[in-house]
Amino acid sequence: MDLRIQRRLAAELLTCGQNRVWFDPEALDEISTASTKQDLRELIEKGLIKKKAVKGVCRARINQMRLKKRKGRRSGHGSRKGKKTARMPRKRLWVIRIRAIRRRLRELKTSGQIDTRTYRMLYRKAKGGEFRSVAHLNAFIEEIKR
Repeated sequence: MDLRIQRRLAAELLTCGQNRVWFDPEALDEISTASTKQDLRELIEKGLIKKKAVKGVCRARINQMRLKKRKGRRSGHGSRKGKKTARMPRKRLWVIRIRAIRRRLRELKTSGQIDTRTYRMLYRKAKGGEFRSVAHLNAFIEEIKR
């Protein structure tokens, strides 16, 4: 039983592609006798011909992956593309580091642990890139105090 014509006409009526047209398997004889659009409209009203839902794309796996990445997983060597400095530019690293060091220097000055002269000297050293981190700065200050 060839239902190509009925399928094409039903697709036009339902405004969808032919692949999305569903025929009731029990009523195939009745559908095959339908030859006009009006006949098909009646079958659609009866519910013997329906439009299938559009197949979506499941985002569950992607969302799961995003949650893991947010936690810091899946970021090992095998997942990386690009150089270390491409993932986090040198300038950005510098800005983060220098702000932390300067914040620490300000704390030390306001708490009175270092005087203004020492503060200025350490500030200039920091600007020159002498300290790798706040911990390195603290170690340097301990050395000075001895």
